[in-house]
Amino acid sequence: MPRAALFDVDGTLTDTNHLHVVAWWEAFRQAGHAVAMRKIHRAIGLSAADLVAHLLGDARDRDEDEALAAAHDTLYGTWFDRLPALDGAQDLLRTLAGRGWRIVLATSAGGGELKALRRAIDADEVIAGVASADDVEAGKPAPEPVHQALELVGVPAAEAVFVGDTVWDMKAASAAGVRAVALLSGGIPRADLEEAGAAAVYDDPAGLLKHLDSSLLAA
Repeated sequence: MPRAALFDVDGTLTDTNHLHVVAWWEAFRQAGHAVAMRKIHRAIGLSAADLVAHLLGDARDRDEDEALAAAHDTLYGTWFDRLPALDGAQDLLRTLAGRGWRIVLATSAGGGELKALRRAIDADEVIAGVASADDVEAGKPAPEPVHQALELVGVPAAEAVFVGDTVWDMKAASAAGVRAVALLSGGIPRADLEEAGAAAVYDDPAGLLKHLDSSLLAA
């Protein structure tokens, strides 16, 4: 039976969460909204539409939603040529692929952003597929992105492990019946990740790779 290792990208394979925080903060500021960076940080990992709704609430002017998302995309896009991969990200993916795991990215990124992230990771030859929020009606924490990732490689939930860095990742994996491993590299506290469903927590991709043989991703 084939096995699948599903990976979130921002904060899990690339050190980009705080770039998103700054870009969203500035997008909100330009539109006249004062939103604390700590609140934005906790919302990273949601799709753009869900993030705006989460932070501004149902009483917001929804006509602003697309403009806010576009402003974020423009601001974040200024870093596309220098997005940093996290230490060990490339080696982790290649090691798992070499052990027979099918690697799938499950991310809210798309278009040019996704291309920039994949360029930063530099492991395209071992990535079997990508499931983004654009491919489903509901993004994380709904289970649809995880279901989509599993369908791409034909692997059942019981034979998969999801690696992410946010509570949204953990909740999506749990809702899909997939075991979840969390990384602290996105800046979310260990206790929050465990409460959301993480079976194990590591510092970053390099930390997971170091302990791979005693993890849920052991051979």
